[in-house]
Amino acid sequence: MFSLKDKVAVVTGASQGIGRATALALAQAGAKVAVTARTADKLAVLATEIKQAGGEALAVPMDVSNAESVKNGFRHVLENFERIDILVNNAAITKDMLELRMKLEDWEAVLRTNLTGAHLCIQQALSGMIRQRSGRIINITSVVAETGNAGQANYVASKAGLIGLTRAVAVEVASRGITVNAVAPGFVETPMTDPLPQELKDKMKALIPLGRFGADRDVAAAIVFLASDEAGYITGHVLDVNGGMRMG
Repeated sequence: MFSLKDKVAVVTGASQGIGRATALALAQAGAKVAVTARTADKLAVLATEIKQAGGEALAVPMDVSNAESVKNGFRHVLENFERIDILVNNAAITKDMLELRMKLEDWEAVLRTNLTGAHLCIQQALSGMIRQRSGRIINITSVVAETGNAGQANYVASKAGLIGLTRAVAVEVASRGITVNAVAPGFVETPMTDPLPQELKDKMKALIPLGRFGADRDVAAAIVFLASDEAGYITGHVLDVNGGMRMG
């Protein structure tokens, strides 16, 4: 089950954390994986790791907040792998601040990367998927998109926007055999969460019924499922991977 043999996947924000774990999991399931991020050195290391494990990988430096960079990146993927079957929109940044004090440039930077970046990548992937009459698009949102979180108005708005984007595009392309879903991780231990104070981490853990933080592989496993043929009748859905932190 969950074989992705002969599929081609693009993973944005793949240099670390959930994106890196997802690229490894997709490759392990048999997919050829194009890994993208702004940090070329980390991508090269990841691509080498996938190849050494017997997989196929392509490192594609790309800034999802830049439309021209996205076009060039997807062109490079198609030149090397000829098609795209799976798109995982994982690239994201944070610039936290209370709403009253948030700078406009910080608001716009987060929305540009987290939401507009996903939109740009979907546009590039869709034309080929429509011709193929098949495809999987998986957007990585967050539990805070569903609950809210103080000091993260820009991040929460971007991730909530991803849920709306997921459902809108799912309706548009369903007749072409393309599914569009979202995965909403809870508190997952990644380089993005490492700097948080221990006191805050302890408070967060107390809210999780399973009693532990998530690992990046927990989220990657959900993504592999949604990318598989077995998930072919699921679209427009938000899959919560949060240890019970939010239910319903």
